[in-house]
Amino acid sequence: MKMIVKNIRKILMIVIILSSTYSLKAQDPPPPPGGATGGDNTFDNRNGGGAPIGGGLFILLALGAAYGGKKVYDAKKKKLAE
Repeated sequence: MKMIVKNIRKILMIVIILSSTYSLKAQDPPPPPGGATGGDNTFDNRNGGGAPIGGGLFILLALGAAYGGKKVYDAKKKKLAE
C-alpha cells in the first residue's frame, strides 16, 4: 500500500513540474524601452546596449594578478622556511 502511494506521489509531482514549465514558456517578452523612436537613437540589444565593461575588466585582472603574486610569494616563503 505504501509503495502505491509513493508511486502516485512521484507521478503527481512529475505532472505538476511539467505543467508549470509549460506555462512559464507562454509568457510574452517585455515591451521595448521607451524614449527615442526611430533613427540611430534606438536601443539595440544585439550590440550590447552601450554597457561599459572596460573598468570592471581591469579591476578583475588587477585582483587576479595580486592574488597570483601573493600565492607565489607565500610559496617561496614556505620553501625558504623548510
